[in-house]
Amino acid sequence: MSERSLYAPHVAIPFDRLPMTRSRKSDPLVVLLLGPTGSGKTALSLSLAERFDGEIVSCDSVAVYRGMDLGTAKPSPEERARVPHHLIDVVDPDEAFTAGEYSKRARAALREIATRGRVPIVTGGTGLYLRALTEGLFAGPVRQEDLRARLRRSVEKHGVAWLHRVLARVDAASAERIHANDAPKLIRAIEVCFAGRRPLSQVLATPSTAKDPLTGFRLLRIGLNPPRQASYERLNRRCAEMFAAGLLQETRALLACYGPLKALDSLGYRQALSVLIKGISEKVAIAEAQQGHRNYAKRQMTWFRREPGVRWLEGFGDAEEVIATACELVGVALTGASG
Repeated sequence: MSERSLYAPHVAIPFDRLPMTRSRKSDPLVVLLLGPTGSGKTALSLSLAERFDGEIVSCDSVAVYRGMDLGTAKPSPEERARVPHHLIDVVDPDEAFTAGEYSKRARAALREIATRGRVPIVTGGTGLYLRALTEGLFAGPVRQEDLRARLRRSVEKHGVAWLHRVLARVDAASAERIHANDAPKLIRAIEVCFAGRRPLSQVLATPSTAKDPLTGFRLLRIGLNPPRQASYERLNRRCAEMFAAGLLQETRALLACYGPLKALDSLGYRQALSVLIKGISEKVAIAEAQQGHRNYAKRQMTWFRREPGVRWLEGFGDAEEVIATACELVGVALTGASG
């Protein structure tokens, strides 16, 4: 059976075959739930947390913001009442929140949860945040806010493809690695080139900028890979439900309180802004949000496929057989630690 195959439920799994990072058996376990948006990570994380006395650490770059609820598909108040959650609603939407800040706070949450003898379950779809948590970030140049502002204005004028062309001229290796539509990463790569006076690809290869990987924990990665067509159908329904639940009203309230926000450039909110500011129809906005979420799901899977040692489960996180298999994986890992 291949490394990405689904374990059959209720089949004994030898502890030494579980794909985990090198660590001591006595180190506390951290479960990392990966998967594209709409794959059922929230449902599975709740099931695992309730089964194994766990607490959930969100890994979502927009869920950290207060007041941004409908467009982020945050766990409901009822779901959060069932299990303690961390890294949700921690800053206001107009506050900067970086992958480095996420890593610092998430690592503190892991230590706090483990100290109480509970199991941390990290779940979410922001690949960069997950990598910052597990691998750390390189010690690159500090943020250049003036340069970033100029680049963002240029994107508004010329489109994000312009950013990719600029990066290709100054750092072809990074331009090949970074998606042509990923404006935040393109801006950071260009920023590093100008502020550090050398390409990001060279900075990353320099020992003095080595990352700071997470230590003191055993990491068990479980990935969700539902059927693509069924996943797209779920995403289409979820986008329509977001608008029906009041996404336009939520976005209007955020605009009234904070004005234009970088956080509002995220999926769902971006399309809601097009209705409120550009006057496109809600029907068109929903269709664009649906397409955007489908594209994002594909990019997430491309990112997560590069994660090491993931045990991929072929289904949604709310499916009984997937829950059973995931529970077995976690149970074997915990039993192996005490055996």
